[in-house]
Amino acid sequence: MKNDPSARNKFEILLTYSGVHALIFYRLTHFLHDLGLKFLARLLSQFCRFLTGVEIHPAAKIASGIFIDHGTGVVIGETAVVETEVLIYHGVTLGATGKSCQGKRHPTVKKGAILGAGAKILGNITIGENSKIGANSVVLKDVPDGATAVGAPAKIVKHRA
Repeated sequence: MKNDPSARNKFEILLTYSGVHALIFYRLTHFLHDLGLKFLARLLSQFCRFLTGVEIHPAAKIASGIFIDHGTGVVIGETAVVETEVLIYHGVTLGATGKSCQGKRHPTVKKGAILGAGAKILGNITIGENSKIGANSVVLKDVPDGATAVGAPAKIVKHRA
């Protein structure tokens, strides 16, 4: 509730927020993926995408305590890592660049980061703790802790040491 001032109560969030529904489905699909039921996990993740407009690969590693606000269009790739207290707005992509087909191909987003609407964060890069990514930014390089990055390609416009 701290990340959405329009939320009136926890019951409303649980029943009406597509980002919350997507994270619940993700927890189930990730569990199935870890059990080796990869096809079933992918099938359920695609069903979730159909229902919520949010696509999260079952192999992604997502901590508890993240919030996907308005959800639609969010894509989180297979090797992405999202730490706790991250705020993700609609249309954010944590994707690969297509340059590599093996190993870690997707971003790592550290604790407390805010990813603005429509941001595209691509490749095996790190978004630092408590950093902010502006709306519609295209991030192709690491962003240090406490920095604000905006633009396409994204540039650091503010950095608090």
